[in-house]
Amino acid sequence: MHSIIFVLIRRLQLPLIVLICINAISMLGFVLIPGTDDQGQAWRMDFFHAFYFVSFMGTTIGFGEIPFAFNDAQRLWATFTIYGTVIAWLYAIGSIFSLIQDPAFRALGTENAFRRGVRRIKEPFYLVCGYGDTGSFLVRALTEAGIRSVVVDSKQNRLIELETGGLPIHIPGICANASEPDVLLMAGLKNPTCAGVIALTNDDHINLKISITSKLLNPGLPVIARAETHDVEVNIASFGTENIINPFDTFAGRLALAVHSPGIYLLYEWMTGVPYEHLSEPLFLPHGTWVLCGYGRFGQSVYDRLRREGVHTTVIEAKPEITGGLPEGAVIGRGTEAVTLEEANIRDAVGIIAGTDDDANNLSIIMTARQLNPKLFLIARQNQRRNDANFSAARLDLIMSRGSIIAHKIFALITVPVLGNFLAHARLQNNDWANELVSRISGVIDDEAPHNWMIEVDQNDSPALLMGIVEGKKILVRHLLCDPRNRDNRLPCILLFIKRGELEILLPEENAVLMEGDKILMCGQYGVKRQVDWSIKNKNVFDYIYTGKEQSSGYLAQWVARKNNKTKKPSR
Repeated sequence: MHSIIFVLIRRLQLPLIVLICINAISMLGFVLIPGTDDQGQAWRMDFFHAFYFVSFMGTTIGFGEIPFAFNDAQRLWATFTIYGTVIAWLYAIGSIFSLIQDPAFRALGTENAFRRGVRRIKEPFYLVCGYGDTGSFLVRALTEAGIRSVVVDSKQNRLIELETGGLPIHIPGICANASEPDVLLMAGLKNPTCAGVIALTNDDHINLKISITSKLLNPGLPVIARAETHDVEVNIASFGTENIINPFDTFAGRLALAVHSPGIYLLYEWMTGVPYEHLSEPLFLPHGTWVLCGYGRFGQSVYDRLRREGVHTTVIEAKPEITGGLPEGAVIGRGTEAVTLEEANIRDAVGIIAGTDDDANNLSIIMTARQLNPKLFLIARQNQRRNDANFSAARLDLIMSRGSIIAHKIFALITVPVLGNFLAHARLQNNDWANELVSRISGVIDDEAPHNWMIEVDQNDSPALLMGIVEGKKILVRHLLCDPRNRDNRLPCILLFIKRGELEILLPEENAVLMEGDKILMCGQYGVKRQVDWSIKNKNVFDYIYTGKEQSSGYLAQWVARKNNKTKKPSR
């Protein structure tokens, strides 16, 4: 605000001086020129009346001559001053309009409004650097989960989308280079309520600078960074960045899961879903030879993972000199033409992966391949979210959307930190185990992704539950699954995982004992969390679940209960 006031004074200095001088001279003339009162006596206007008359005269309001009718000398002076004051006001007002439309002044006003917006946030928020496909998807998911964000992006049109996107709460955003330390500080890097920094720009080098700056200026703040090359990934990890996400490796890993463990793949998809997202369908990849079009960063990640799974893959690449060499048996070409696909034996393949960095080419590859072999399993990489309609119309079996993959993973890391531990254990299980768990989860949810949440047995998160443990009560897993309105009914949720220090318990039995400090992962329908929170935070409700006896709540009810107990006579 000090900067805006300084710019206003500096830019309007001359118009204000002109306006003040002309008004002062006009007032002085009316004070010095003698007038005539209603009795015909000479009188002089005081400064108050002169100021009042010049003010409405200069702004062309025109209330008439005050306090008495003017004589000829006063009217002659008024005639001269009318032109001077009106011109001065027009000059000043024009200068103000010119200043308001000045790009530098408007940018300064936007910056100050952004600073105020960040300062007004009193709850934890995440600083999201980059509002492209990934950032917009993530911010919307966080907002729907009740988590605040602050956005920094270098393109103004993306900030316009932020304002017009229909988000339920206001998200402060600024058009600036997020790699600059001053910008990160302005966006709340050192704000006590800043819960973490998320670097999601399309430039790995900028993500690297954001991570370094965040760790230098606020070392204890968690940082999540996107990296599409292994060199940058190693560099970012070298100074303690907590989570680094490579979308190509992530998708390749999920694809490998779908090859050997479709149940675990489906469990991953469900558990990393965002609020109100429809459930993914089971994915069964056919066994046989696959054709991979594009051998860039994405193609190399997919090829390596499929090769480890024993899947024979034929590569098609148009520019082998850029990729650093092709694997044996590769075909040089774009894959959009039938000749190249025929050379890769597309008619004998069971599936094709269109993985170039051009959406139009990927769709062209899919359409050409489908004509040559209608039975193919079709997978395509989608680079831009604005092409959603085209990819939906293509009737693909699987779409690799880079923004969606990164956003889903980050959302899971932010909302349920212990979910990563659970999925790591789940990945070590067999496919039958995963199918059984998926079946159990589907039994407690509708057609939307399960709501995952974490309970920490401490004073802040579960005071009633902790009090029961401190009092020596044997609190079991099944107590958390009881309906707080009727303890004989079960809530539609599942307790999936307990982290107790270094000990991690996967799918604990219902008779397992809970302890202080436990971090508990649960999943179920949306809205169930509120009922569980009611049980673990309200002592009366928790006592009812534990003992089956309803406790009176409120001072009046407790007073009545005590009175009844005192007046009740013992039976003989």
